[in-house]
Amino acid sequence: MHIEFFTYSSARLWGIRLDGSDLRVHAAEATRPLWLLEKRSYERTPEDTENFLFRQYAGLTESDLRDPVRHFLGEADDDLRDAPTGATAVLGCSCGIWDCWPLFTAITTTPETVTWSAFHQPHRPAWGELAMGPYVFPRPAYEEALTRVAHLAEDPFTALPPSGAVRGT
Repeated sequence: MHIEFFTYSSARLWGIRLDGSDLRVHAAEATRPLWLLEKRSYERTPEDTENFLFRQYAGLTESDLRDPVRHFLGEADDDLRDAPTGATAVLGCSCGIWDCWPLFTAITTTPETVTWSAFHQPHRPAWGELAMGPYVFPRPAYEEALTRVAHLAEDPFTALPPSGAVRGT
């Protein structure tokens, strides 16, 4: 598995791609069946639902992360961790307040690998562990990706991918 980190917008939000697919796409696919079970009434059309799913998360700000390298190696500051599980926030709410709707994952490092597993949404404990990952990255390539962070003027995630774009991952 290949990971890319990038920043976007003047807020320098940290985005993540897994094998070329935005992490928000993976999160949308994992949460779609759970949201549909809740039958959200404010999404009037299938297009509204898809837009909601793909826009529920945004990157974390550089100022929130403080030290992005430490953060993404699983050494996040306590305020960016899920206290009960020790998991690390990798995405935040699209409203701009990261802890309004965070996506957490356990980040485990060894000398050879970095693994992201046990994704969860703390505001929906009934959802349990999301159907994402585990994602295993070669540690040298992962650390190199953390040093080669491109900055984009705006969010590259402008068009919604087709439903099921990353199913099976």
